[in-house]
Amino acid sequence: MSELEGRIAIVTGAGSGIGRATSLLYAQNGATVVAADLSDGVDETASMHDNIHAVRCDAGDEQAIENLVNDSVAKHEKLDIFYANAGISGGWDGLFDQSAEDWAEILRVNLIGPFLAIKYAGKVMAQSGKGSIIATASVAGLNSGAGGPAYSASKAGVINLVRVGAQQLSGSNVRVNAICPGLIETGMTKPVYDMVRAKGKEDALGQLNPLKRGGIPDEIAQAALFLASDRASYVNGHAMVVDGGLVSSHPVSRQEFGRTAG
Repeated sequence: MSELEGRIAIVTGAGSGIGRATSLLYAQNGATVVAADLSDGVDETASMHDNIHAVRCDAGDEQAIENLVNDSVAKHEKLDIFYANAGISGGWDGLFDQSAEDWAEILRVNLIGPFLAIKYAGKVMAQSGKGSIIATASVAGLNSGAGGPAYSASKAGVINLVRVGAQQLSGSNVRVNAICPGLIETGMTKPVYDMVRAKGKEDALGQLNPLKRGGIPDEIAQAALFLASDRASYVNGHAMVVDGGLVSSHPVSRQEFGRTAG
């Protein structure tokens, strides 16, 4: 029997990258997947497997997430997995170049989105006595240097959020965990990959981690499958790092006020 046979899963940010890879892997392992995204790419994701169904949804909008959960439960009679994967990068502008509006939008999608997933999916799962909620954080939420300021702060918030969520759902048998990817080739990181490849320096991608390469979405999807499955039945309130070993040292350049020093 497949690991997720008969289970109902929601995956946000499912139009590409990690969300698409996870939706496909969940479906291949027996789950019925509600793939949610604002982009047209979610329809392509749904076309890849009969058990994936596309829904347009803004992951940082409360009414949209409440409706997403309620509609999914009404149609499928339960909800077993919610992977709050949707996120935006917000760019690499420094603290002194970003506006409060920039921060508000990044936090809305990256941090409020997972909060809404826990709020609405957690209640449904607690009533049934089991469930797995997963959120995409980042190595940028663990240390400075792996993302822009607002993005990094939002992902640090996600890491603490899953710990709080696990505690708030004590006794319900609902687990709440995060995944902290390193450098993964997705639509979000495409500009970085394109720039490096254009300069003929593709070997530099991932050079700061011991595996000396970037990752691919399926490597994160495999972690999401584990956390959604019964194999992770005793994993709760945890931030799983999947980064090729980057944070074992995190040897980044230090940005100083007005200049960058090695």
